[in-house]
Amino acid sequence: MDEQIKEKILSLLDQHRIMTIATLRPDGWPQATTVGYVSQGLTLYFLCGLESQKAANLARDDRVSLTIDHDTSDLMAITGLSMAAHARPVTDRAEAEKVLRMLPLKYPDMQAPPMPMPSPDEVRIFRVIPTVITVLDYSQGFGHTD
Repeated sequence: MDEQIKEKILSLLDQHRIMTIATLRPDGWPQATTVGYVSQGLTLYFLCGLESQKAANLARDDRVSLTIDHDTSDLMAITGLSMAAHARPVTDRAEAEKVLRMLPLKYPDMQAPPMPMPSPDEVRIFRVIPTVITVLDYSQGFGHTD
């Protein structure tokens, strides 16, 4: 991967806190859901309920597609990321605890979380490893991707 593109990807990951992730339902239809995320390098993490549809979908098929972007009133200011990835459960307790400590750091303006952070036993945490990453940057031209 080109170093300049990698820096752009890392910058976009740092600028955002939510992503839309699509998993595959049992009937084959995609299910897109908005979730919060944290990242370390190009690895992303998100959490969901133990019995959630996302967790069930990923137990059957770990392939996901996701987007990270933001709304803008300027058409030519659209930027974002699109990824094809594998999302696998985090089973190492130390890694899970680290992810849970990272989440509140994405919200530096928040005085205190509105509720206690869950423990690794109360949620399912997924590690997302991208296989394809596309950078969308309309400032380089309508529909421009790298």
